[in-house]
Amino acid sequence: MSWESLLLMMPYITVVLLMVIGLFTVLFKKNLIKIIMGITIMQNGANLFLVSLAYRSGEYAPIFTSAESTDMVMPTPHALTLTSIVIGLATTALMLSFTIMIKRHYGSINTEDVRRCKE
Repeated sequence: MSWESLLLMMPYITVVLLMVIGLFTVLFKKNLIKIIMGITIMQNGANLFLVSLAYRSGEYAPIFTSAESTDMVMPTPHALTLTSIVIGLATTALMLSFTIMIKRHYGSINTEDVRRCKE
């Protein structure tokens, strides 16, 4: 495997690393804040995957009107990524607000303590 092919695969390797780190955090951490951070890391991995799929060497973004050729990338993955970022922000804010409510009700954000305190 040459260095050039490794560099071309670097975004996909980063996507796999982000997904594995996020999944490990969600599965093995007990703190709700750390679990939310793991979910956010996985969302960022999915966004990087969408942007990586949209990249085409030698093609232009469709917003350039004075491009030298008609080779343009599809704007759909970029629009999906922007939508995903907004949805990710909203779900992260919702999860954090739930964490605040859990802390007020149970007195802890540790998942084991909350499970023991079920009513």
